[in-house]
Amino acid sequence: MNGSGTAPAARTPAPRAAYRRLSVEERRTQLIAAALTLFAHRAPEEVSLDDVAAAARVSRPLVYRYFPGGKPQLYEAALRSAADDLQLCFAEPRTGPLSERLAAVLDRYLGFVDEHDAGFSALLQGGSVAETSRTGAIVDGVRRAAAGHILTHLAVGSPGPRLRMMVRTWIAAVEAASLIWLDEDKLPPAAEVRDWLVDHFVALLVATAGSDGQAAAVARAALDLEAADGTVGRLARRVAEVVTDSGHLLELPAAEGDVPGAE
Repeated sequence: MNGSGTAPAARTPAPRAAYRRLSVEERRTQLIAAALTLFAHRAPEEVSLDDVAAAARVSRPLVYRYFPGGKPQLYEAALRSAADDLQLCFAEPRTGPLSERLAAVLDRYLGFVDEHDAGFSALLQGGSVAETSRTGAIVDGVRRAAAGHILTHLAVGSPGPRLRMMVRTWIAAVEAASLIWLDEDKLPPAAEVRDWLVDHFVALLVATAGSDGQAAAVARAALDLEAADGTVGRLARRVAEVVTDSGHLLELPAAEGDVPGAE
């Protein structure tokens, strides 16, 4: 009874959210996403199927239903999903100076590394109990795809062995620098690491151009698009300052048998 002597109106229960059963693909995607979140911050051997089930708010038997091979199968599926995302980091329109394109690629790549720190380290350093020949092939596929994207930006129809080696060496350097960056508590800042790796690419390309005609043509075409006040222009001036006192390196040695003062 209320103060007026009448019974209060009965409360209408709040409507429950409609339950929708996930499709097979949606549920599988949900489980992979939950696993990726865990693998991003913990080594694979530290993650159990119970952890994945709890993160996805499902039962352990349901995880096994979708991944009867257990954690190795789930890890491989999660790794393949992460590899697809990592490959997309290297997809960049072929417009503008090469240094700007590389910087955009590295921004995405280092963002991925930052988000998946522990998982990225475990993935590239190997040694995980969840690692198999198939997971190794997935990682190698990312490296080859990355190299392919970079070679496309160099606009070379049939890159020779030296140019291919240069690009793959740079990809390896990017991986190594990323792992060191994580080990150093993400210092220096990602933007500085990005700029340093762009400088590294330019230096490798120019060094390769010194002994390879194809690389020389690529370097000239790439440098022609760079601005004096841009990344590569600043690098050129810094390098010039370093070597300015070593002008003797530019002097050609006397030809054999042509000794100065000899008659």
